[in-house]
Amino acid sequence: MGLANLVPGISGGTMLLAAGVYPQFIEGIAEVTTLRFRARNLALLGAIGGAAAIGIVSLAGLIKGLVIDHRWAMFSLFTGLTLGGVPVVWRLLRPATASAIAGCFGGIVLMAIMAVVQPGAEGAASDGPAYGMLFGAGLAGASAMILPGISGGYLLLIMGQYLTILGAIDQVKVALGAGPDWPQLTAAMHVFVPVGIGVVAGIVLISNLVKILLAKYEKATLGTLLGLLLGAVLGLWPFQQGIAPTLGAVIKGREMTAALIARLDPKDYPLEFFSPSGGQIAGAIGLVLLGFAITQAVAWVGHTKEETT
Repeated sequence: MGLANLVPGISGGTMLLAAGVYPQFIEGIAEVTTLRFRARNLALLGAIGGAAAIGIVSLAGLIKGLVIDHRWAMFSLFTGLTLGGVPVVWRLLRPATASAIAGCFGGIVLMAIMAVVQPGAEGAASDGPAYGMLFGAGLAGASAMILPGISGGYLLLIMGQYLTILGAIDQVKVALGAGPDWPQLTAAMHVFVPVGIGVVAGIVLISNLVKILLAKYEKATLGTLLGLLLGAVLGLWPFQQGIAPTLGAVIKGREMTAALIARLDPKDYPLEFFSPSGGQIAGAIGLVLLGFAITQAVAWVGHTKEETT
């Protein structure tokens, strides 16, 4: 789940579903947010949350570097991981009904619009953190923990906050290992506080909302989740790369000068599509298949666990 929340395209909820612990997780979250505490559910949430936190903190810097330096390869892997979740959600959905098909179509259209618009791509006209967008990013992260099919990492990517949050996580790890380094920790808190508030608010709202929707509109809800999962692939086209901006280009509302370009973080470089070589196409196909196989392996383990309990 921790790795899934770092990866655009795959949902932490999908991984919990594949592992066979999703119903217990939702029940535990819903109980805690309504101030009901049972030892069994608290232990489950503690185990999942602790392991996810370890995965996020330990891998955030690595994932950020790989996305910046090897975007096409990582996006190919992300695409496979995403598509691997489709059979998982489909098993819950079948047989499909008219409401499920309509929900699926709506989910695909929504994700297609978000991929084109990319609401956070240009950021604010200042160098400081965009607190409103970071709060929204926290809500997106919470949705990935709760809803199979919705990828928080993908939503962060199209909101323009993905690499910012990964960088802040890695900054905390480095700062704590250095002493601690209080100025670095303070800078990271400008990202973590609004994101954390958004995550808490999102978990409280979404965990209870999903219980209601699944109880009253199960097919339409699952169809929508499937559409969101399929639509996420539209924003993960692998053959694009960050390019240092030219003089006069506008990044985050500022016209680039030579000094600003020199200081610009590579994560903020504008993206442009490129024509892949034959080797890159073959590599991308292989990584898509690898990602699909990884998600399916987790689903197989979870399905086997359910059959033996």
